[in-house]
Amino acid sequence: MRILIYSYNYYPEPIGIAPLMTELAEGLVKRGHQVRVVTAMPNYPERRIYDAYKNKLYLTEYKNGVQIQRSYVWIRPQPNLLDRILLDASFVVTSFVPALMGWRPDVILATSPSLPVCVPTTILGWLQNCPVVLNLQDILPEAAIHVGLIKNQLLIKAFTVLEKFAYRTATKISVIADGFVENLLNKNVKANKIVQIPNWVDVNFIRPLPKENNSFRTDHKLNDKFVVLYSGNIALTQGLETVVKAASKLRHIPDITFVIVGEAQGLQRLQQECQNCGADNVLLLPFQPREKLPEMLAAADVGLVVQKKNVISFNMPSKIQVLLASGRALVASVPDNGTAARAIKQSGGGVVVPPEDSDALAKAILDLYQHPEKVKALGYNSRQFAVEQYSFDQALNNYESLFYTMISDSPAIGSTVVSKQEV
Repeated sequence: MRILIYSYNYYPEPIGIAPLMTELAEGLVKRGHQVRVVTAMPNYPERRIYDAYKNKLYLTEYKNGVQIQRSYVWIRPQPNLLDRILLDASFVVTSFVPALMGWRPDVILATSPSLPVCVPTTILGWLQNCPVVLNLQDILPEAAIHVGLIKNQLLIKAFTVLEKFAYRTATKISVIADGFVENLLNKNVKANKIVQIPNWVDVNFIRPLPKENNSFRTDHKLNDKFVVLYSGNIALTQGLETVVKAASKLRHIPDITFVIVGEAQGLQRLQQECQNCGADNVLLLPFQPREKLPEMLAAADVGLVVQKKNVISFNMPSKIQVLLASGRALVASVPDNGTAARAIKQSGGGVVVPPEDSDALAKAILDLYQHPEKVKALGYNSRQFAVEQYSFDQALNNYESLFYTMISDSPAIGSTVVSKQEV
């Protein structure tokens, strides 16, 4: 197959959708498929175009057999609403040129965010007569509305129309959690259009490692500490202030240290919160190189997943799969009826406490600190569940099967693929 992945985020961005789409593209190449990726100049999470990619309108690269077609985007470190609109608009416009100029795909996979990407992918699907899979990593604009990012009623209406257009024009919609399925069904999306394929984790790369002789612990003076780790995006949906407040309630226990790893701007905001709360037991660190991720996760006794109260069925943090695969106990400060809580409860690898409740979070962490056997049991369950439910090979099989089914369901495309295979 010839597969086009249309994703705003891709390698070398270290977190979020980028590692997932990079692994998927390279995994498909290893199975003998041709893959090209249409993406933006890398800029996340700092929201600055990386130095090696500055002052370029277009750039084509090759990595591990994948053709990567990059285009310029309007990006600002502290974007206002207009900047965010210009970001999406610039990617829609600039990315369409390389997408159209490359070889004709048999199938297109488009990731959302960004939601406006449905416009060029729909046009491309029509022009080149190929099916389009819309992959929902977040449900927009719902996520943006709930966290207060979009308040203008005219914009809300415009994005709602765009959302309906995206669902109507996509051949299939792949979602990453069962809560997403319920959300789409409530919006009258046909059930036979929805395919649930959870995000994955490379369980060979992310794996349980001993805390002893751990360089991350040694470098940051964490040996003999009970380490509570949060690593990831520090954004509106998380509410990391709850973690800082919980840490301040446990600062009388010198053995417990909280470690928060994230982007510089978010860390600056949390530094002020630490000073306000007197949370001197919080260590704030920048993102680590991806090759050091397994060791960083292994340095933790407990991994944190944090969401605000209003994040229910439109967001599923990819860090859940990563923490589970690392074989660590999880504490999730998330809505009890949300997709994240459901996944963690199913895994048997963590405990769920009410969101934005620092007392409940502190109490759960203290309980695990006092019961190391419980930490060990939860960690064992985490790893087992990740291997059984979130392995990369399983996800790759599901996507490959979905693509073949869609192509065979399209007579003109199906006959083309068969003839290629016969040759």
